[in-house]
Amino acid sequence: MTFGWDDLRFVLAIGRSGNLAAAATALSVNHSTMFRRLNAVEAAIGAKLFERLANGYRPTEAGQRLIEAAERMEAEALALDRELTGRDTRLSGKLRVTCSETLGLKVLTPLIRAFRDRHPGIVVELSVDNRPVDMARREADVAIRATRPAEGDLFGRKLADVRWGFFAARDYLKSRGTPKRLADFGTHDVIGWTENPVQTKAGTYLSKQLPAATIGFRASGFVSQYVAARAGLGIALLPVYLASDDKELAPVLGRLDDLLTEMWIVTHRSLKDTARVRSFMDDVGDGVKREIARLSR
Repeated sequence: MTFGWDDLRFVLAIGRSGNLAAAATALSVNHSTMFRRLNAVEAAIGAKLFERLANGYRPTEAGQRLIEAAERMEAEALALDRELTGRDTRLSGKLRVTCSETLGLKVLTPLIRAFRDRHPGIVVELSVDNRPVDMARREADVAIRATRPAEGDLFGRKLADVRWGFFAARDYLKSRGTPKRLADFGTHDVIGWTENPVQTKAGTYLSKQLPAATIGFRASGFVSQYVAARAGLGIALLPVYLASDDKELAPVLGRLDDLLTEMWIVTHRSLKDTARVRSFMDDVGDGVKREIARLSR
C-alpha cells in the first residue's frame, strides 16, 4: 500500500504525543476522527502500529518505521515551504511571531501596531509563549527570546541586555519596611515560582539567593508575579523594563549586578531574506532595542 502524507501525519502525531487526545488536539480534529483514522491505516497495512497501554500508545516495530517515514516527509515538506517562503519579496502575507509574556505585555504590541500601519498587507499572528519554539517546523517565523540561539540554522541579532531587580508595592513597603540587603528578606514575603524555576535564569537566581521559607506566594510566570507584586503580596524579582515605570511599584536594593540576561530576535536562516520577515526584524527589532534601553534607565 502507498501512504500519503495525510495518512502518515496521524501516525506521526500519535507517535509524538503518546495518546489520542493530545494527537487530536495537535491536528485540530476530534478524538473519534483520530481513532477512526488510526484504525483505517492499521487495517490497510494489516498490522498494529501501536500497543494500547494503560498510560498511552507505544509504537510497534511497524509503527516506528512509519513514524520515521513520516518525519522524513515532514522535514522535506517544511524545507520546501521555507525555501519558497524565503523567495517571497512581497510586503504582505502572514507573519507568525512569538515572544515572552513580559515583552508582549509591555513593549511589543505598540510596535506591532506601528509596523502594521506601515505595512497593512502583513497579517501578524502573535503567540505569547515562554517556551522555546521549533523554528524549523515553522512554529514561528520570527522569535524574540531571552536566549542566544544555539541552533546552527537560525539567524538573528542581540537586541539588548536585560537588567533585573526586586520590586514591591509602595503600600507593602510602607507597612512592612524596605529591606536594605538580601539577608533582610527573611522578615518579608517573597513572590516565587510554582514549579520548574531552573527553566529561567531569574528563577534559578531566586532559588539560590533566598530560602524557600521566605516565599509567601507563588505564580507560574513573570506577568502573574508582576500583578501579585502590584497587589501587595510581596517582593518580586522582575525584569527592570517591566516594572521600572510603574508608579505602584518601588525598586528594592536597586539594579542587580549579578543577574543579567539577553534578548535576541531570530528567524530561520532560509527565511531571513523574505521581505516581511526582514522588515519586521529591522523595524520592530530596532523598536524593541530602543524601548528596553528607555525602560531600563
